Amino acid sequence: MAFPSVFLGRNASPSRRTLLRLGLVSLGTAMLTGVPKALMAQTGGMKALTFNADDVGILNFALLLEELEAAFYPAAIKSGKITDPKELDYLSALGNQEAAHVKFLRDVLANNVLFQTSDLRLNSSGLTALLRDRSTILNTAVTLEDLGVHAYNGAGPSLTNSTYLLAAGSIVSVEGRHAAGVRALLGRSTTETGSEQLVKDADLPANINPFKGRAYDELYTPKQVVSAVGSLKVLNNPINGSLVA
Repeated sequence: MAFPSVFLGRNASPSRRTLLRLGLVSLGTAMLTGVPKALMAQTGGMKALTFNADDVGILNFALLLEELEAAFYPAAIKSGKITDPKELDYLSALGNQEAAHVKFLRDVLANNVLFQTSDLRLNSSGLTALLRDRSTILNTAVTLEDLGVHAYNGAGPSLTNSTYLLAAGSIVSVEGRHAAGVRALLGRSTTETGSEQLVKDADLPANINPFKGRAYDELYTPKQVVSAVGSLKVLNNPINGSLVA
């Protein structure tokens, strides 16, 4: 997926930018008119999301994070709070890639998918709070992308299925690039500072965090990731299972 010209360099051709916009507009429209509406629907019998401590549970948990990102970016664009064309192009590109991650993980999991997109219920007031202005939107994007990196890295050592491990590894590096790109839009540090960590050093499991500091990404447990997601107040579905106990 191509990125907007601000990230491609000065030699990006107008035709390439035009093709990018055309491609993203078509996908973005589909996402805006489909996924958010389905996710925002509030109905009875809300599905609990149960993730057990095995390969299937781990990759489905990763799928949940990708679903949240894939829903967030179209909503951010639709909010009208991002007005710079380059920033809109960039967020559109990220939304496109997160939608691709969702499809990829669903294809990899095949019959082992534990929930459908239509099972998810977003909290409308929580989402509205995350979309109140440009700064909040971009900082939320940083949080989501950084959280994805921490989550994939934290769960990776527990994966035993080589196909699932390859799927996770092929996504986590892209999540890191996403985070760095949005951080650049905000003028924030390329990597997290100590004050930005959602999980402080004292609470990081020592067995999966032998290296610490800005040159290394912290590894979060699924339980810590669930806590971080909960702090965003955007998902109504209960999350349980031995993976996050």
